Amino acid sequence: MEQRITLVTLGVSDLGRAKRFYEALGWSGQEVEETVFFQAGGIGIVLWHRDKLARDCGLEPSPPVPFGGIALAHNVRSDAEVDDLLRAVERAGGTITKPAARNAIGFYSSAFLDPDGHAWEIACNPSFTLAEDGSVTLPDFGGSGVRGARG
Repeated sequence: MEQRITLVTLGVSDLGRAKRFYEALGWSGQEVEETVFFQAGGIGIVLWHRDKLARDCGLEPSPPVPFGGIALAHNVRSDAEVDDLLRAVERAGGTITKPAARNAIGFYSSAFLDPDGHAWEIACNPSFTLAEDGSVTLPDFGGSGVRGARG
């Protein structure tokens, strides 16, 4: 298996609400056959009804769990961008779960839930270089004093 991810599919309970939430954050997507596709840098983020996603994975649909053990991350270029994005999340109907602050490792971060409970981290970590297109280059963690393995 090549070391890459091409799509992340988020199971949602209300496709229209989920699409409106991400569009309110500035995303632009395409709806095709009850599925919404967003280009997010080099990968796609897909919104699909939760029950259909479960069945497509060979699983029985079940109620959402409070935390599923995964968080998506969105790195930005400045602390001010973290704050701006948090305001947009609140206006769009998301829930801030961790207010923006400098964390123990030294970078500025926050976390929120989208309307379906998917966890997101927003971070400004200068050690994670962002290209013009938003793609990230991870630093060499080999003891070089890099600040933080997350975010």
